[in-house]
Amino acid sequence: MMNSALERPSQPGLPEAVWRPLSGLLAVGLTLLAVAYSLGVPRMLGVSFYPQQFMAAILAFALPIAFLSLPARRDSRRIKAPWYDVALAVIAFVAVAYITMRYPQVVNLIFARPAAAWVPGLIVIALLLEAVRRATGWALVVIILVFLLYALFGNYVPGRLAGRAQNWQMLSGYMAFDSNGILGLPMAVASTVVVAFILFGALLGLTGGSKFFTDAALLGMGRFRGGSMKIAVLASGLFGSISGSAVANVAATGVVTIPLIKRDGYPAHKAGAIEAVASTGGQLMPPVMGAAAFLMAEFLQISYAQVALAALVPALIYYVALFIQADLEAARLGISRVPKADMPARRSVATGLHFLFAFAVLIYTLFALNWQPERSALAGGLCVVITGLVFGYQSVRPKIGALLGAFAETGRAVVEIIIISAAAGIVIGVLNVTGLSFNLTYALVQLGGGNAVVLLVLSALVCIVLGMGLPTLGVYVLLAALVAPALVQVGIEPIAAHLFVLYFGMMSMITPPIAIAAFAAASIAQAPAMKTGWASMKFGWAAFVVPFLFVFSPTLVMIGEPMDIAIAVVTAGVGVWLVSAALAGYFASRLSPMMRLAFGAAGLLALVPAGAFPGAVVTDVVGVALGILLMAINYRGAMQMMKSGESAVS
Repeated sequence: MMNSALERPSQPGLPEAVWRPLSGLLAVGLTLLAVAYSLGVPRMLGVSFYPQQFMAAILAFALPIAFLSLPARRDSRRIKAPWYDVALAVIAFVAVAYITMRYPQVVNLIFARPAAAWVPGLIVIALLLEAVRRATGWALVVIILVFLLYALFGNYVPGRLAGRAQNWQMLSGYMAFDSNGILGLPMAVASTVVVAFILFGALLGLTGGSKFFTDAALLGMGRFRGGSMKIAVLASGLFGSISGSAVANVAATGVVTIPLIKRDGYPAHKAGAIEAVASTGGQLMPPVMGAAAFLMAEFLQISYAQVALAALVPALIYYVALFIQADLEAARLGISRVPKADMPARRSVATGLHFLFAFAVLIYTLFALNWQPERSALAGGLCVVITGLVFGYQSVRPKIGALLGAFAETGRAVVEIIIISAAAGIVIGVLNVTGLSFNLTYALVQLGGGNAVVLLVLSALVCIVLGMGLPTLGVYVLLAALVAPALVQVGIEPIAAHLFVLYFGMMSMITPPIAIAAFAAASIAQAPAMKTGWASMKFGWAAFVVPFLFVFSPTLVMIGEPMDIAIAVVTAGVGVWLVSAALAGYFASRLSPMMRLAFGAAGLLALVPAGAFPGAVVTDVVGVALGILLMAINYRGAMQMMKSGESAVS
């Protein structure tokens, strides 16, 4: 009733038959523009312009799409696009198109505060904040407003956080035209790399690639105990690694995996928790990492390949921990494998092996040929189209019209990320123009007393709090600007510092009270939201521990000698297994409370990398040795129980 009252069919506006094709046309234009720019088409044609003009053109497409397709009330369904939303779409297009065309003449006049700079700037800031509110809710809008207020009145803030107050006209023009504002680094990444990878994902979905990976996960894991849970871990990890949102990942894979897990007799809240943790981990797993990987490379001025390599081992540890817990929980509860009737035929799944070629091309061009990420993604997408048309999947081939529709789907899918990236540019702009970045770094270091451990704990708490309710890219941009510099200041490796803030920012997705990924999974599982959130924290324990480890011993982010890296990875794997067994309360058989404590202690000792501090190699040796002893004792006890059971039966 509320929805129909909000957007009545009789109210003035554009009907769905008009606004949907119109937004689709804009979405196609956005995608084509991004693809053409990524492939260097303007340069081939001898057309030159500022990169900021390209970004402004992308925003000129994205903002109208947001106003045409997103209702003012987030809980309502769009029936008609009301007249005021049509007006906002037109105003947004005109204002940003003006910035695009007039950029070369106005950009150098910002500090003179001409109306040609601050008027369109003020309009774009206001419309951008409204678009962000419609797309993500109030959390990010409130944070940006706080930063804008700080820019205007920072001189009234007491102590070390006092800033330089800015004139509102200058600030408006600066945000709209300067390369450190809305048209800054996050927008550059979203307009090229993110669009290319989302297009790659859309083509994969249309050609059956997404179904192939889900079927492959079902075929590979369904025959083991607790197969449904392992399918959720594997499928969500695969899908999430190219998805831009933990919540979108939950929605896409959870509708399949959560009912499967529940049907096997697993509690609803734990079924939702496993899916939420697996989906959130996709944002930490290369290649896409919720677009954070590409932005991280730009922030650190290193190649994307270095970021992906550094992120790989911690992400694998995260998934190994979750996978082991799923296995041990299944053993403890006696959950068997997926029924054979629900398993796809091996031969039908094999028809999709050609999709692996696209990933091989993606990886080869990225790491061997050193291509830009957006070009590699487009090359992978082209391979998906060619092999999809030639081979299809399970005798189904996509139609050309559907493939062309992928451009519209991509344009719509990236709108949220583009407007978040543009809004994140406001935060970065305030940090630069007011000096807040330096002040906050200094304040955090002072608060930590120069002690790295205290600073890390404080930073972890700040990251979880600031990340609550924000999408992946927004979380990372905010934390990379506010918290990571303080960690680098006390001597932590820059790549480790940035991964640390990303991990704890993402943990806000599964940490109550605002665990949006866990709550989304709870709604699908029809389970209590908070109960699902607490269970998610238990399943995702590795993400709360591993960042501290790779900060103190960068071997886990592939910095160091190959032998040291190998030892750190192996001992971390043993540690993860032991701690997971302690949390599940099961190894070869049920663990007593004392054995759980012993397993947990041995696991934590083994997890500490040998290079973490002088003498840490001793903790590794003790942890691994104690762990092997405990495993042997529990395994022997389980065998004796099995033999005594067999004797009793005979």
